[in-house]
Amino acid sequence: MNIRSTLLTCAAIVAASFTLTSRASADEATLGQPVPDFSLQGADGKTHALSDYKGKFVVLEWTNPKCPFVHKFYDSGTMQKLQGEETGKGVVWLRVNSSAPGHEGAQTPAEAAAYEKSHHVASTETLLDPTGKVGHEFHATNTPQMFVINKEGKLIYAGGIDDKASPDPADIATAKNYVTAALDEAMAGQAVTVSSAPPYGCSVKYAD
Repeated sequence: MNIRSTLLTCAAIVAASFTLTSRASADEATLGQPVPDFSLQGADGKTHALSDYKGKFVVLEWTNPKCPFVHKFYDSGTMQKLQGEETGKGVVWLRVNSSAPGHEGAQTPAEAAAYEKSHHVASTETLLDPTGKVGHEFHATNTPQMFVINKEGKLIYAGGIDDKASPDPADIATAKNYVTAALDEAMAGQAVTVSSAPPYGCSVKYAD
């Protein structure tokens, strides 16, 4: 089995097992409910709280710089373009790296800042979650995995970035992007048609 087939098989297994859990506590993110606040260190070395962006649409993008599925979107410039377009509309875009120290993709603030510069990242900030606490609160299982929060602080989308569970950049052009669709509908005062979809990609490299 070649590398592409292996990646697709792994992604399919993860996607097939995906379900949104019911709200177990106030510290877990659940669709249609206010999300828990959190504070994390950014690539700029400063602490950033989700509550700092109260009243704004927020996108959370779980990421891992070593993941082939993340490379799909960054090497093609697709993710940076999406970030620039949405932040240009006033959306806050936060990249979250929950890779634990010593695990694939883990970054220090300086390493995250260097990645932002070399890859022309256009997000609002990159946040580091080395303990995995925030990742577990949002049930983040994959990279990339996306979450959209509305102006009222409620989770309105959770899941894969699009409907093409593939590491091939050629598939981006024909994919339906669930993040932009959710933002467009919510900004227009409409209900989000697709509020959840199976996440795909590499597993988040938690310590546990």
